[in-house]
Amino acid sequence: MHRIHKQVPVSAAVLMLTLLITGIPAKTTKAGSSAVKSRAVKGNASPVLWRDPGDITSRNLFYGPGGKGHEPQGTFTFEKEDMNGSSPKFDIVDEDGVRWRVKMGAEARPETVASRLVWGIGYFANEDYFMPVLHVQKMHRLHRGNNFVMPDGIVFNVRVKRHLKDEKKIGVWSWAKNPFVGTREWYGLRVLMAVMNNWDLKDDNNSVYLTSGHSPEERYVVSDLGGSFGTTGLNWMLKGNPGVYCRSKWIKEISPQFINFNVPSPPAMNYYINFPELGRRLNLLWLGRRIPRTDARWVGQLLTRLSPDQIRDAFRAGGYSSQEVEELSMVVERRIGELEEL
Repeated sequence: MHRIHKQVPVSAAVLMLTLLITGIPAKTTKAGSSAVKSRAVKGNASPVLWRDPGDITSRNLFYGPGGKGHEPQGTFTFEKEDMNGSSPKFDIVDEDGVRWRVKMGAEARPETVASRLVWGIGYFANEDYFMPVLHVQKMHRLHRGNNFVMPDGIVFNVRVKRHLKDEKKIGVWSWAKNPFVGTREWYGLRVLMAVMNNWDLKDDNNSVYLTSGHSPEERYVVSDLGGSFGTTGLNWMLKGNPGVYCRSKWIKEISPQFINFNVPSPPAMNYYINFPELGRRLNLLWLGRRIPRTDARWVGQLLTRLSPDQIRDAFRAGGYSSQEVEELSMVVERRIGELEEL
């Protein structure tokens, strides 16, 4: 009897997955997403998701949206720990008064690369940089990730995100409810997430930034790209694993009008006993489904304007080994080619 009781949660979870895939998802909006309202503050600023990047071949994907001029340098001092999200993070300030957010762990490398590919074709991205060695003065003991910190304040293999003075985060945005639903750019961003295997598409990973100046605008950004270049679905053990990314199947099926991706895919089986998390993940599957082929091809045409050197520069910026840079770049190039052929 004891064995039977253990099997019940897994069986129920499999049933839930079957119902979702066959078209009976749990409470969803018309677009298919869980009903999460955007908390963005509305004002007179124009909302923008994508901007024509112009000459894509001229974009420097090694330094990314911040360029060489904004790369971190000098002396850094600990400011405070950040307890949001799943990855350990803390804030530092440099000698010029610029604030940076440090992310440790498996997301540091892939997020740095993903920010460059997103920005490279016209979407907005944070100014992320990968640092193999970061020395922090007055380092405090952390509640999370203290095992990454050496006694002298040295932290290895981190992503640092620059805080910009001319922009302010004013909320999050929902994939299902935003000003761009149904547009080519909205579908295109979903395709780009699939290209990179970014499965962690919770609304909380999206930010709206209000820019200051003569023409203020609300920039809609996927601000957490740390789930990229690993598995196609939730699996903490394989998160950011380059080999898994290279072996993964990213396209599920293609019809005359639409394409369905495997990103995001259902979580690993060991998460099926965690019903709340399972439900959240299953309600994200729609983001990779029923993408118009014309919109997927549009993204492919943008991506194909990136040179092989630019793609490899993005992975070099993430601190990957020479072999990983080549293997990962070849997979990205192959996926771009598949989009072009749609």
